Amino acid sequence: MAIFKGEEFVADGWHYLAPGESVPPSGMVIVNLAQWQELAAAAKVSDIPLGLYVEPGQDVQNVLPGVHRFSLIVIAFPKFTDGRGYSLARQFRSHYGFTGELRAGGDILFDQLQLLARCGFDSFEITNAATLRLLETGHRPWLAAFYQPGLGPEIPDKSRPWARRALA
Repeated sequence: MAIFKGEEFVADGWHYLAPGESVPPSGMVIVNLAQWQELAAAAKVSDIPLGLYVEPGQDVQNVLPGVHRFSLIVIAFPKFTDGRGYSLARQFRSHYGFTGELRAGGDILFDQLQLLARCGFDSFEITNAATLRLLETGHRPWLAAFYQPGLGPEIPDKSRPWARRALA
């Protein structure tokens, strides 16, 4: 599956670990929360790059001490109306200090992409057909002016101290 990252679609080198599958000796693997807890409890964590798949409503508190172990965190958006992933992304970035790739995955609408990026997402695994079609035809959702600070590079607007402008 292609991932939308930056301004383009890129190949995805990550592999989701299937239930019951063991961690391969090489590659980039995404595990869900239950798989991670099982691996950590059995001390079977390898040195390969690991990603964590988090669904809305899951308790991630026991993952936080080892959040630096993950190169990627995928936060699921099962429905475009489920906004819990926005808060979770902001927590991973601002409160838990996660600096790796943060990916939104699932039913993401075109209009949500800019807001998701402002919450700290770097990449998008999109299943919504209309959003994919818009991106494939060259439409981009990025806006340049904001009223609230976000997690992306930006500068204050000189004429209005509350306004922000994206750093070009």
